[in-house]
Amino acid sequence: MNHSTADGRRATPQEPIVYVVDDDPAVRDALSSLFRSVGLQVATFASAPQLVAQPFANAPSCIVLDIRMPEVSGLDFQAQLARIGNHIPVIFMTGHGDIPMSVRAMKAGAVDFLTKPFRDQDLLDAVSAAIERDRQRRGSDHQLLDLRRRFESLTAREKEVMGLVVKGLMNKQIAGELNLSEITVKIHRGRMMKKMEIRTLADLVRAASDLQLAPRP
Repeated sequence: MNHSTADGRRATPQEPIVYVVDDDPAVRDALSSLFRSVGLQVATFASAPQLVAQPFANAPSCIVLDIRMPEVSGLDFQAQLARIGNHIPVIFMTGHGDIPMSVRAMKAGAVDFLTKPFRDQDLLDAVSAAIERDRQRRGSDHQLLDLRRRFESLTAREKEVMGLVVKGLMNKQIAGELNLSEITVKIHRGRMMKKMEIRTLADLVRAASDLQLAPRP
């Protein structure tokens, strides 16, 4: 679902969007103007709960987040996002930063930790890196969803055959394991490879690893 941007427009899917979370309206306005000046969509919020109360746009995104806020701190919000499986990159801002706080933020996956006052270009560079990270993540997620869709199209027998193939068993061995004829195993194997849209054993092993069906060699 789309968000309204800071200037009242609707955020367009697939166009990058920056979520700004800061309890200071002057900061929100300044950052909104900065990001819009380079063609980015912006949605601003006074608190983390306001942000999570709305669905995120279906587009490459990042969150520019003040670390000290009422209700929920920036670090606690970062942890909350991780718990719910939301992997949007986070950039922290603070006027009160210290080394342990920045280390905790970066270990938890923050893209950057900027101490106010910071240069506009430093923030724009961090946002550019964060959006590119999110774009790559979204591409990987889409590929994995497609791979799972193909795997779920297999019959139970084809999944059994796939599991034994990626373990390195030959058709004759698979036939013995499943009490089938070798020709039947070949048929199941051929159908499985076609449905998975995979041609080589190496690619099948990689796919099984991505699906967490087998350890990557």
